[in-house]
Amino acid sequence: MSIVSEESNEKLKNSEIKSIIEKEFSDFFEKQKEDKLKKYKRLNKFVKKGQILFVGSSLMEWFPINEMQQTLDKMYIIYNRGIAGYVTEELLDSMEQCIFELEPSKIFINIGTNDMNTENYKEEKLIRNYDKILTNINERLPNCKVYIMAYYPVNADADFPGVDKEFKERMFKTRTNDVILKANEAVKELAKRHNYEFINVNNGLIDEEGNLKEEFSIEGIHMWPDAYSIVLGNMKKYL
Repeated sequence: MSIVSEESNEKLKNSEIKSIIEKEFSDFFEKQKEDKLKKYKRLNKFVKKGQILFVGSSLMEWFPINEMQQTLDKMYIIYNRGIAGYVTEELLDSMEQCIFELEPSKIFINIGTNDMNTENYKEEKLIRNYDKILTNINERLPNCKVYIMAYYPVNADADFPGVDKEFKERMFKTRTNDVILKANEAVKELAKRHNYEFINVNNGLIDEEGNLKEEFSIEGIHMWPDAYSIVLGNMKKYL
C-alpha cells in the first residue's frame, strides 16, 4: 500500500512540476508577444508610408525578407510585422500597430495556423475573425491591395531532431494537412467576397504525399530560409 502511495505521490509531483514549467513558458511567450508589439509601435514612427507589409504569425515573422529582397532585381521597401504565436483574434486586437500605422499600399497576410491548433478549433471561428480583419482593412485602407496567402503544409510524418512523440501529438493534434486544405478553401472564398486576391505560393514546397518537404522544415511546421527563398520566388509577380 505504501509503495502505491509513493508512486502516486511521485506522479502527482511530476505532474505539478510539469504544470509549473508549462505555465512559466506560457507567461514568457505572452510577454514576448507584448514586447514585440511595443517594439513595432516604436518602429512605426520611422516607417515610410505606402510601402509593402507582411503580417501574420511566426510563419510570417520568420520570413527573412530583409535579407532575401537583396536578391531581387528590383528593390522594394518591405516591412514585416509578423508575431510568433499569434492567432486571428490577437491580430484583430493589434491591427493599429501591425497594419494601420504603416499605411501600406500592399499587404501580404498569413494568419490562422495557430488557430488550427487551439483547443476546440472551429473553422467557422477562424473565418469569422479573418472576415473582421479584412473588413477593417477595407474600411481603413480602401485603396490597399491585399493578398491572402494560402497556408503552408505541415509535415507530421518525418522525424526531426529534438522532436519527440509528445510534441508531435500536441502540435499536430488538429493542425493537419487535411484541416489546412479545408481552411485554404474557406479563406479563398473569403478573399473573393472582399475582392482581395488569394495567392497560393507553395509551389515547390510540397512532397508527393502532400507534406511540407522534410528538408525545408525545422520541426514539421516552421521553415528554413531556403524554403522561404522558393516562396519569395513565387511571390515576385505580386510585389
